[in-house]
Amino acid sequence: MCLKQLQVIRKYSYSKTITYFTTPIYYVNANPHIGHLYSSVIADAAQRWQCLYQKDPKIKFATGTDEHGTKIQQAAKIHNTSLPVYCQGISTRYRRLADKFCIQYTDFIRTSEEKHKKSVQQFWNCLSNKGHFYKSNYQGWYCVSDETFLTESQLKEIKRDGEKVLVSAESGHPVEWNQEENYIFKLSAFKNDLIHWLTINEGAIYPKKFHKILMDLIHNDEDLFDISVSRPSSRVHWGIPVPQDDTQTIYVWLDALVNYLTVAGYSTSEGEFKACWPPNLQVIGKDILKFHGIYWPAFLIAAGLEPPRTILCHSHWTVDGEKMSKSKGNVVDPMERSQLYTSDGLRYFLLREGVNHSDGNYSDTKIVRILNSELADTLGNLLNRCCGKALNPEQKYPKMDVDAFKKVSTLDVTQALINNLQALPGICENHYKVYNYYKAVDAIITTLHSANLFFETLKPWELKKRPESTEQLSVVLHLAMESLRLSGILLQPVIPSISSNLLNKLSIPVDERYFENTRLLYWTDSNFNGRPLGDDKTVLFRRIEDSTKAQKKAKTNL
Repeated sequence: MCLKQLQVIRKYSYSKTITYFTTPIYYVNANPHIGHLYSSVIADAAQRWQCLYQKDPKIKFATGTDEHGTKIQQAAKIHNTSLPVYCQGISTRYRRLADKFCIQYTDFIRTSEEKHKKSVQQFWNCLSNKGHFYKSNYQGWYCVSDETFLTESQLKEIKRDGEKVLVSAESGHPVEWNQEENYIFKLSAFKNDLIHWLTINEGAIYPKKFHKILMDLIHNDEDLFDISVSRPSSRVHWGIPVPQDDTQTIYVWLDALVNYLTVAGYSTSEGEFKACWPPNLQVIGKDILKFHGIYWPAFLIAAGLEPPRTILCHSHWTVDGEKMSKSKGNVVDPMERSQLYTSDGLRYFLLREGVNHSDGNYSDTKIVRILNSELADTLGNLLNRCCGKALNPEQKYPKMDVDAFKKVSTLDVTQALINNLQALPGICENHYKVYNYYKAVDAIITTLHSANLFFETLKPWELKKRPESTEQLSVVLHLAMESLRLSGILLQPVIPSISSNLLNKLSIPVDERYFENTRLLYWTDSNFNGRPLGDDKTVLFRRIEDSTKAQKKAKTNL
């Protein structure tokens, strides 16, 4: 396929009517950990922002599980169970994880499903008919754990149990020499197309750090060799058979990547497929950058399909400064931690602390400090004080008296708060659009700190004692509640449940919870003044007092 054809492909996608988001599909050789959850909450926050910003666009949001390959054969054998039963069990855990943490997916794909098998074989036939495969003896160093062949430059020699062994330089997993007959994909033929795709679209890979890494890999001919796309079925029987050749099964990575096509309706609905292809955003971890940033677009270009608009690649999580691993016993189970921190609390921490271009560090000490300080104290306590009957006995969004507002607005703390409220929507918009969730949250917390300082400075509990200060008290409560309203709307992509509870308490109608509603500050809206608050007693986030004791309790509750 030539570069001009790639330009032609781009033309038909302008008629897209569905915005398409994906997480990676998770390999079922192990249970979910916080790294898997992080990928999902990033993608979920992106699609929630889209819904908030565009006001209910048509969204397709896919997640799911990758269930074929050698490692799954081995895992099922170790657990002494059948392959279908093993895959069902682990896949169910990933679905529960998504549901527990409010991952608002529209599709949960499993690669063991018949509709996916149909898509994979259709895609295989498309590539085969276009002449992109050839059959050959393939030999090289193979990493079973990573399901891939490696070049000499991708290996390193280490000492393990006193012996020298070769391992993958990137993952550290052992390799073995393998020689077998496979179908080969002509990856090297797509070097110029891949460079063109990355060059004309700066947002193809984000952040820029990973865009550069991919460019370097593509320019290195040793990394862009033709790749094996099948395995002998005698060795890898748990997979999708190659059409018209049952001696071979399709390479697990080709199989897995096609899941995005399956969800889009590639083999079932031409109309749906054209409406949502290509994906607007595909979220991945940095360990699978090569597969999604080189193999995947090359497969698509070869098939005459447009590559994804943006691939968002994020970094990993260490735990207390160390790499997360089973051998160290420090793998963080998100379902267990949700018993302690709540699902929204853990979402908040991951998006508050996670930085796409650099590894984050998970620490129970840090998460307790952040959640108590920001969700319980800064956000939750302000809501409780504004809505408490001691200061707000009528349980209403107080009316704004113009003269009282003018008097209060002359104070420096008031001006600082108003400036923050006016700037906040634009700041959040800029950060959400480039997936810098931590910066958006930081701006919201800064505004809430300003609101709390304003509240403490004006001392509404003192104003309450003086009948002549009733209008001034209303101004203080109104501005503080306005800070909460804006924060609640803008935090919806990050903490959907807590935001919903906050906005319910403030009686913000569902159709007034969009980004456009943050542009109108309600101290100028007479229709909003005097609205009754929600009846429920709302505790947005309970402080965590003893994290060690709570962790033990959380484990027993699972």
